[in-house]
Amino acid sequence: MGMSPTPRATALGGYAVFAALLSAAGLPIYIHAPKFYVDEFGVSLSALGAVLFILRLLDVVQDPLLGKLSSMTASKRGFAVGIGVVVLCAGMIGLFAVSPLFAPVAWFALMLTLVFSAFSFLTISFYAQGVGKGGTMQEGGHLRLARWRETGALLGVCVASIAPFVLISVIDAPFAGFAFGFAVLGVCALVLMRDEWRNDVPRKGSDFRVILQDVQARRLLLIAFVNAAPVAVSSTLFLFFVKSRLDAPGQEGVLLLLFFISAAVAAPLWGMLAQRYGIKLILLVAMFLAVIAFGLALNLGAGDTVSFALICVATGAAMGADLTLLPAAFATRMAKIAPNAAEGFGLWAFVSKLSLAFAAVLLLPMLERNGFTSSGQNDEDALWLLSLLYAGVPCALKLLAIALLCSTKLEEG
Repeated sequence: MGMSPTPRATALGGYAVFAALLSAAGLPIYIHAPKFYVDEFGVSLSALGAVLFILRLLDVVQDPLLGKLSSMTASKRGFAVGIGVVVLCAGMIGLFAVSPLFAPVAWFALMLTLVFSAFSFLTISFYAQGVGKGGTMQEGGHLRLARWRETGALLGVCVASIAPFVLISVIDAPFAGFAFGFAVLGVCALVLMRDEWRNDVPRKGSDFRVILQDVQARRLLLIAFVNAAPVAVSSTLFLFFVKSRLDAPGQEGVLLLLFFISAAVAAPLWGMLAQRYGIKLILLVAMFLAVIAFGLALNLGAGDTVSFALICVATGAAMGADLTLLPAAFATRMAKIAPNAAEGFGLWAFVSKLSLAFAAVLLLPMLERNGFTSSGQNDEDALWLLSLLYAGVPCALKLLAIALLCSTKLEEG
């Protein structure tokens, strides 16, 4: 298989826009949807939380199956992706722009099921297609593609996180505007990617057994799980930490945006450094940066908002490396052992989301059992436990990920 010349920037730009579409339907859903349904339809937070938890479990279970489906439809991936984007956009419009046709909590669950299922299928197919694309580019193709893709994804998160708050000063229905704007982005992504879904490279069949029998693939999946866990832990506890430990209610949105912007700015820089010095070395540097930043967060208390903002910059920058370099390393391996990589990225999505499920199930009940409350005064023991879980646990997990990475041979992409 020969290497093609450097691809047009517009072609790689299509990957960035498609990644932005997917990321705009990911984390922002957790930021906007619950508040919207509480404010507009009076749904209780406990009911919404139960729905989100059940759907998260469904999401974890279905990812390997969606990977199999993506593999089966690889020869007609453009058509399958088109259907997926239509379902995703319809779910977003139904969630934010259509009044519930029956009980709001049931409507919320139905629309989110459409969004989550389409999101997972499209993410798996998109990353699998990137394996073939990176393999046809010049040396370092997987890293170059990852830089464009993950930078687009992080920018998509940033824009989607603040879009309704910006639109509220322009239109009367900001969330409906957000949903229809998302649909427009979906059309743009399909147009820009229209020539990228062709499977010109012959694809051998692959299944989970082939991937899991490969030592390096198993090790990368384990590193992905351990390395994603710190982000899952800190994301789960972020709002509680800012409000209760820093005593800075109202600053959550600004700090969260700072975190994602830092990741978006840093992602292409990490990619360029990795092309020059190697994925493994640069990934280890980023992991150590995260360890130092989380270690400093252990000692923060009320009023330390500026110091925490700097920590958000550092941890966000470190996450930019995680999101860019690890998928590039996995894609490089998949290109060698399982060219039809949809099933591999189904497993990748599975281990990433599993860490989020563990974080939610283990950490929040632990805080509650030790007397922590999100609305009220907490004693110093409860606040210290919050700091320990938010910063100490990620430190330990990052150190474990560093040890695993040090003992793993990586192929450069």
